[in-house]
Order: sequence, then structure tokens, then C-alpha cells
Amino acid sequence: MNFSRYIASRILNKGQKKDKISSPIVKIGITGIALGVAVMIITMSVVTGFQKQIIEKITTFTSHLQINDYDPNQSFEPNPITFDDDLLKNIKSANNVKHIQAFATKNGILKTKTENEGIVLKGVSTDYDWSFLKPYVTEGDVLSINKDSISKDIFISQTLANKLHLKLNQKLLVYFMTKKKLEDTTFNGKNYIDYEPRVKDFYVKGIFNTGFSDFDKNLVFVDLKQIQKLNYWQGNEVAGYEVYLNDFNLLEPSLENLNDVIGYNYTIASVKQLQSSIFSWLDMIDVNAIIIITLMVLVAAINMISALLILILERTNLVGILKALGLANANVRKIFFHVSLQLLLKGLLFGNIIGIGFCLLQSQFNFLPLDPRTYYLNAVPINLSIIHILLINVGTIITCLVMMFLPTLILNKITPIKAIRFS
Repeated sequence: MNFSRYIASRILNKGQKKDKISSPIVKIGITGIALGVAVMIITMSVVTGFQKQIIEKITTFTSHLQINDYDPNQSFEPNPITFDDDLLKNIKSANNVKHIQAFATKNGILKTKTENEGIVLKGVSTDYDWSFLKPYVTEGDVLSINKDSISKDIFISQTLANKLHLKLNQKLLVYFMTKKKLEDTTFNGKNYIDYEPRVKDFYVKGIFNTGFSDFDKNLVFVDLKQIQKLNYWQGNEVAGYEVYLNDFNLLEPSLENLNDVIGYNYTIASVKQLQSSIFSWLDMIDVNAIIIITLMVLVAAINMISALLILILERTNLVGILKALGLANANVRKIFFHVSLQLLLKGLLFGNIIGIGFCLLQSQFNFLPLDPRTYYLNAVPINLSIIHILLINVGTIITCLVMMFLPTLILNKITPIKAIRFS
């Protein structure tokens, strides 16, 4: 066995008597490391889990990228665009593009016998990917859209259903104001825009609840052909296209790539631009996580430094004897380096057990709830990543060992004569 490692193991295993002050100090040091590592693992799991679920919910409604008409005055009543087959094919074949789907939006007023509410209708077609919304269906089912007919079904949120007392298969009316180009013969036959009121009846096909109040409070889904008919659009005219990506981390490069593909006649925006306030909030959570992790690493390192200093002071006699036998300062420091490493590994072991165990229990049982009106989620989310756990462990080991080099410098000032004489 390595001499330094052997002496270190003797110090820890045989030299920790109950009457020595270093015994409780060492236990406190190990406990501090364990709690620090556990808090770091839980913090990273919760923060990344929170961000992941919020992004998934946002992209359920808005997609990763959105292509619209080049109009500086964007609204829920956009100008129609038309893509030819070649352009659609080029977009679908672009790097990192997973799926593309057409959509259209329109403002309306949903009215029942007793209530009415302003809403935004989102028209979707046969190419719409319902896999994102299906997990949030509470009653009924998603829309079944046929290419050859116009569906009168509507897919609404639980928030609207509760507010307007709506049930499955119930009939309701939606009122609209539609822009229409008219020709005025009194002014040399020039066209002008007029608005006409229109009304459509729908039947509740399904009810969903995502817990994301910003969208649940007014967004409903209908057949895209209904909005085309209301707006007097052609069958190939839509408000825009939603693009889903394979890897969200490549959002910015994908946006730049597709911007070159679609040209200057259209505009493309990312979900971060469309929902900038929410992503600014998520960035602030990142800052909080960095602060917490930094503080926990410092606490763990300070605990280890304190424990190591106490061990060195209690082993002054041993240090003097080892130096008298000819052991160099570097080798003496190596002994206490092994002592520090063993204490650190014990703390890491217990910390990983506590942190990972807590995360697994929360992901399984969701015993820590959240208010969805504030946090958009029903329970504290967990995203347990092996990479994050490894980075936390490696970072803690490196930081603590570097900082623990400082207290070992005191060993250079211990001389054999003084250490043995006053032992």
C-alpha cells in the first residue's frame, strides 16, 4: 500500500477517538459536503426540469419557429401567405427541421345563452401534430379534421369550459368581424376595406388543461378551413407555418438557416422572440441556480478546510515525528491530501444518495405541489441528468482539493524539535 495513503487511513480509522475535538469537526465537514452536493443536484434537477416543461408547454401552442407574412403590424388577424410545393419541400429538408404545419388565427367572441368571452381561434389542418396536446386532454378528444369537408368541432380549454359552463358536444356560437374588400363605383371603381359581422356555430369536441393560463384563458382550436372561409381566403392561403425542430438547443442556427431558405418576402421568428417575457423569466432562474451552486461549493470547501486544519493541529506531534524520520514536506502534505480526499468522497457519496433519492421520489410521487396559476405547473418538476450529476461531483472535487491546498501550507512551518518537545 502507498505509504501516504496508509498513514491517512490510520489517521481517519484509528486516530478518531471520541475525546478528540477533530471527531465531531470531521463529521460536520462530511455532513456539510453531503448537504451541499444534495442541494446542488436538487437545484440543477429542478431548474432544468422547470425550464424543460415550460418550454414544452409554450411550444405546444407556438412551435419552435413561426413563419408569417412580412408585416410590421403583427396581430391575430394577419395577412395570408401562400407557399408553393418547392418552398415547403426545401423547408422540410432543412437541417434540424422535424415537422412543419399550417395555421391561421382569428379573434372572436364565444357566446352561450348566459355568458360570452373574447377568444382567439387557431385554425389547424390535417398536418397538425396533436401529440403535444394529447397529454393535456381532460375530456373528449382532439379535433378530427378531414381534408374534403369542414369540421364544426371546437377544442377548448378547461378554463373556458368552467367559465362558460360548457360541456362535451354542446353547441355554441362564435361572433367575428371580418375584413372584406369591396368595390366602390362612385370612386372610379377603387377597392376599399369594410368590416362585416359574421357568426358561426360550433360543437365542443374536447377539453384540454395545460395549466398555462396565458394560453388556456382564450385559445381554442378549430378547423383551418373555417377561418379561411370566414376571411374569404383561398384553400391554399394560410396565416403562417409552424416549424418544430429536432434539437431545441440549435434554435438560433436553425432560424438563420430557414431565414435564408424562405427569402425576404416572409418573416420568421423563434419562440424566444414570440414569448420574450417568459424566456427572460427563465433566464433569471438560471442566475439563481448559479448563485446557489456557487454558495454550496464554497460552503463545502470551507467545511473541509476547517476539518483539515483541526486534523493538522491535532497531529502536530505526528508531523514532527515523520519529519524527524526524514519525510519531506511534500510527502507530509500528500498524507493530509489523502485524508481530505477520503473525507470528500464520503461526503459526495452521502450527498449523491440524498440528492438523487429526493429527485427520484419527487418525480415518482410529486409530493411537492405548485400553484399552476403562478408557476404554470402542478408540481415541482425534475430533470435528473447524469451529465449534470457528474459535473457537480467533478467540480466539487476539483474546487475543494484546490482550496484545501492552502491549509496544508501550515505543515511547512512545523519543525520536528518544537513539535516533539511540546507534544
